[in-house]
Amino acid sequence: MTPLLVSHFTATSCLGRGLDALGDALRQGRGGLAPCRFERATLDTWVGEVAGVDAVPVRADLADFDCRNNRLAQMAFTADGFDAAVREAAARYGAARIGVFVGTSTAGILETELAYRQRDGETGALPAGFRYAQTHNPWSAAAFVRTYFGLQGPATTISSACSSGAKVFGSARRMIEAGLIDAAVVGGVDSLCLTTLYGFNSLELLSREPCRPFDVARSGISIGEAGAFALIERVPQQAAALHDDAILLLGIGESSDAHHMSSPHPEGLGARMAIEDALRTAGKAGIEAASVDYINLHGTATPSNDAAESLAVNAIFDGTPCSSTKGATGHTLGAAGALEAVIAAWSLRAQWLPAGVNTTRPDPALSPGYLLEGRAASLRAALSNSFGFGGTNCSLLFGHAGRLRDAGRLDSGGQSS
Repeated sequence: MTPLLVSHFTATSCLGRGLDALGDALRQGRGGLAPCRFERATLDTWVGEVAGVDAVPVRADLADFDCRNNRLAQMAFTADGFDAAVREAAARYGAARIGVFVGTSTAGILETELAYRQRDGETGALPAGFRYAQTHNPWSAAAFVRTYFGLQGPATTISSACSSGAKVFGSARRMIEAGLIDAAVVGGVDSLCLTTLYGFNSLELLSREPCRPFDVARSGISIGEAGAFALIERVPQQAAALHDDAILLLGIGESSDAHHMSSPHPEGLGARMAIEDALRTAGKAGIEAASVDYINLHGTATPSNDAAESLAVNAIFDGTPCSSTKGATGHTLGAAGALEAVIAAWSLRAQWLPAGVNTTRPDPALSPGYLLEGRAASLRAALSNSFGFGGTNCSLLFGHAGRLRDAGRLDSGGQSS
């Protein structure tokens, strides 16, 4: 594929709002998980809850979209000047030439939970003010973003479980390469709700302590919530327009192994296919496995997921530094792919290897390059893995323009050498 420019990106999670909060936490190796205090949830687990989501409703003219999920999306994309960047892009390209692709798993299902508590005692009817289409419906996430910015290009919601927020990059790339759009707002948003918490509890996947990915004593996931967004565009043709700190989307790999409804392929075959495909599509930029300097692992902290991912990673890489940032943010489900893509992009821009928070004894049977301490490093390319239920897998490969130029991988204009 032809590299694409990730011109702006932002993320909001339990680590805080925006890139400054994210970067500060990653540099300090600080996590944001806390004992679950979510309303009506009586579970012995830890969660990554975002502070202040319920304090600010969505913009007044979009009141029909008001729900926790869309509030979290708005909180995310109004940080770091992201909303201004989207509006500038719309003025430059035209509103009809910018697409919207948003990943989510449950969207605003919390609104349905609240509505069921208010059913009519005699008829069972839901309250008149319940707005399924603008809240619970997964499409509402993309519709809200599209309407907020007044965009008119193609828009869709991707709901492929935990790979949703990564697969949006693939959908956007195909639209751009087909010439249907010039830029895209991509991202993911998922918010806490009882359906998610009790659903994963029923699968016996919740940890009773802050999750410890790739640890020998890992015991399950910690659910989190987040909103993360990026603006991707064609790489400018003028050399001066692409600065050395620019982040490029170099490769995208997707697979669907359909091994099991909720368990990964035990040999990590689907994950390996996605990683190999990301490297293959990045071939025009001369990126090979040895050029990848950091891997943001899917790393859910469940025994089977971490083991399967390790088999895939170890078959392709040789001790590449890696970590799962879910120990810091929790598993943000449909937002995880976008959040961790932003973390990979931030790592390249900051030239920083983030450690795996909470992990203290990496399982010797897993990836040998697991990071227990963060550190500065010279990073050319970073891979972000996202693997979902049902074997819906996606790997994203990002590059740092300046470091790739230094390595002779890009010419002065940002095109593949």
